[in-house]
Amino acid sequence: MTDFLIWLYPWSKAFHIMAVISWMAGLFYLPRLFVHHVEQAETPGVGNVFRSMELKLLRVIMNPAMIATWVFGLALVFTPGLVDWSEIWPWTKAVAVLGMTWFHHWLALRRKDLESGRNRLTGRHYRLMNEVPTVLMVVIVASVVVRF
Repeated sequence: MTDFLIWLYPWSKAFHIMAVISWMAGLFYLPRLFVHHVEQAETPGVGNVFRSMELKLLRVIMNPAMIATWVFGLALVFTPGLVDWSEIWPWTKAVAVLGMTWFHHWLALRRKDLESGRNRLTGRHYRLMNEVPTVLMVVIVASVVVRF
């Protein structure tokens, strides 16, 4: 199995990067859709457009990208010689990835709230939450590249 993971390494790395880019795009865009959805809720017919866009973004792009990120990321973790768990960086990255996954699921719950009319958050709140993936991305990239 380890020989297979070593052989697969360049492909795992490439697909992991592509999946992360796709996932991050959705994590940046969905909260912005929520901002506009909330702030234009009174405009007739607009809510249906936003609900459709939010659902498709989450189901067609974000969910598959998150799954692919995890699958190829774990393939990299289990590739011999790539990760030394006695260092700090894999732990900071792991915590940030778990945070990113939590944020993804938090967004999915907010989408359901918006769809059912139970949303209690403002556009300002969604704008602030839109910074969460940026902070987590900085931690992840710095962990892997700088290896602090």
